[in-house]
Amino acid sequence: MGIKYVYADDIKKRSYEIVELLSWEHIDLENVAFLRSFGSTARYTIARCHALGKAMQIGMKKNKSFYLIEVISERFDNLSDSEKIKVIIHELMHIPKTFGGGFIHHDKVNDENVDNIYKKYYDLKYNKVFLNDREEGTKKWF
Repeated sequence: MGIKYVYADDIKKRSYEIVELLSWEHIDLENVAFLRSFGSTARYTIARCHALGKAMQIGMKKNKSFYLIEVISERFDNLSDSEKIKVIIHELMHIPKTFGGGFIHHDKVNDENVDNIYKKYYDLKYNKVFLNDREEGTKKWF
């Protein structure tokens, strides 16, 4: 049957909020697509970040890098709201500061760093943390 893909506007909306709250200005969300997939056979994958590498960008005559965040509906949609936010943060963390088509690997994008970023996100959204705390917290995983 194959995998079915649909645009995930809800993931895009949450990503805009995350990027804005955390001041991740390096992430150009106009060049990030968000999809929800159905029917994936990947057993343990909840979401994926896909990067369009430099060679593909040049070959396609694209001036700007492009990323795609895919959530696998069968696993992602059953998560709690906080776990969904953590998954989105995790996938956004794969996008490097250069936004050049590269990818930050799991030595930096790991549970501990995601939890630290999620705490900052939560504090900014619900506890109104001061800007100085915000700037310090968002640079920790780079």
